[in-house]
Amino acid sequence: SHGLVIASFTWFAATVLGAIPHWLSGHFGSFIDALFDVMSGYTTTGLYLIQDLDHISNSLNMWRHLLTYVGGQGIIVVALTFLFRGSAGAYKMYVGEGKDERLLPNVIRTARAIWLVSLAYLVAGSLALWMTGAAIGQSPLRSLLHAVWVFMGAWSTGGFAPQSYNTFYYHSLAYEIICVIIFVVGSFNFALHWSLWTGRRSELWKDIEMISFTVTLTMAMIITTTGLMQLGVYTDTVALFRKMFYQLFSGHTTTGFSTIYSRTFVRQWGPLAMLGVILAMAIGASACSTAGGFKGIRMGIIFTAMIQEVRRMILPESSRVVQKWHHITTRVLDDSTVRAAMLIVLSYIAIYSIGTLVGVFYGYDFMDSLFDAVSAGSNTGLSCGLTSPSMPTGMKIVYILMMWAGRLEFLSIFALTGYVVALVRGR
Repeated sequence: SHGLVIASFTWFAATVLGAIPHWLSGHFGSFIDALFDVMSGYTTTGLYLIQDLDHISNSLNMWRHLLTYVGGQGIIVVALTFLFRGSAGAYKMYVGEGKDERLLPNVIRTARAIWLVSLAYLVAGSLALWMTGAAIGQSPLRSLLHAVWVFMGAWSTGGFAPQSYNTFYYHSLAYEIICVIIFVVGSFNFALHWSLWTGRRSELWKDIEMISFTVTLTMAMIITTTGLMQLGVYTDTVALFRKMFYQLFSGHTTTGFSTIYSRTFVRQWGPLAMLGVILAMAIGASACSTAGGFKGIRMGIIFTAMIQEVRRMILPESSRVVQKWHHITTRVLDDSTVRAAMLIVLSYIAIYSIGTLVGVFYGYDFMDSLFDAVSAGSNTGLSCGLTSPSMPTGMKIVYILMMWAGRLEFLSIFALTGYVVALVRGR
């Protein structure tokens, strides 16, 4: 329990300290706004309240993107990688950060393996974006800085970008394709990355998370495409596919990059297409990755449990139903695994609902409130225009707590809350 408490408290303390440079920059209306942006960065959400983003200094932009890059790997993972040789409570702190995969038998070596994967991709991805940026007319230094920043935002599925127009700023199909590749790969489970690196490539199509991601993405694409076609938003098939594909992949990987204006979701896409994006954001991508949301593994477990229950109803009572599922290794589904998955999914649904009700309370439209609440709780970062420096302070605080809880996947937050209650009661 101490490991879980340390994990959740460390994230909150790091947010307060990280907000100081933001606040001193003069680009925030209040310290709450600075806290909001830092929590958004650490939790790889990507919603922001910074003012005059297009004219901030390179140093502040670098700081913003370093926060989201570090947050994607995890603050505890950073500590385990660079500050510890070993600790009896290391694994509990690691789990408290929303991760439970061991790439290697030792948790310290697991943390270092995560950074090895991330830094290797940093070099390759930044190089590809640098060359593309130079090809579309950016100066060598500017294209290099933008390449590093955009990679950090994409790989960490954080959604921070150096310009207010996000990746729409570049007006480049090649840039968009590279971004999609980076944030889709960044949304994969680190254990899956390690399996591929060590030669077990069959995991790519056997793993329950990859199957779940494919199924739920297809469902979201059908809903979103239907909504866009009903309203005739894009008459050109290429434009329809390009815009829908990018926003939906960005939402499902909880990246938050966008190639449309935020209010376009409301004014052009309409409720049905927005619902498709909301579904994608709510589900998210892989566990033990930089992504947020329910996670593919939990959706796969719940669906597998449904199949198991149907088989139990159909087969004779004397039959022993054994349902298996595959994630790195083949496992037998048990009730405790299903309960754990349902607990986290219901917790996400709870914070999505709370955020939506708070938005409606402050007078915002229900669909707008739902969209941005799911985006904050799932650590996505797409916005339909509701999140802005002018939003009520109460909503900013609620969103900060939602981003924090969603990134740590609740268990360490529950432990910290219980610890505080125990202190207040003198126990």
